[in-house]
Amino acid sequence: MKLNDIRDNPGARKERIRVGRGIGSGKGKTGGRGQKGQKSRSGVAIKGFEGGQMPLHMRLPKRGFNNPFGKDYAEVNIGQIQKLIEDGKLDAKKLVDHDALKAAGVARGGKDGVRLLGKGELTTKVQFKVNGASKGAVAAVEKAGGSIEVIVAKDPAALAAAKKGTAKKAAAK
Repeated sequence: MKLNDIRDNPGARKERIRVGRGIGSGKGKTGGRGQKGQKSRSGVAIKGFEGGQMPLHMRLPKRGFNNPFGKDYAEVNIGQIQKLIEDGKLDAKKLVDHDALKAAGVARGGKDGVRLLGKGELTTKVQFKVNGASKGAVAAVEKAGGSIEVIVAKDPAALAAAKKGTAKKAAAK
């Protein structure tokens, strides 16, 4: 086999059909859109429209709610951390925090920090600085001889109330 013999598998690359290019093409005149009507015209966007009948997405009841005070933690299991240490992607001698876990590629997202969960086994002594940890994770880390420092996040509602209180005191003086 030579370089000039290399070809794609038959059917691997399909050319697009050029619609509206004459009778002989098989997709001429109406271009596969049928005759007349809204869908034959250009600029039509009728997703979810059911011809005046109440659409399905509006007939179904609403469920649940989005918690405005909900926390978004990157959840990391101690088993994953042990594997990273064994693979040499994480240094157990240094402090393990959100930045270190992000660099190792295990803490994705989590705008409110990292929460440590107890799935798996930890055999290495590690120091953690995280925003949250389950009881099982704390027990496993302490059993391995490590320590966990949990960063206490300030409640946004309490901060707002405190700010209002200071504004009122300043106005009273």
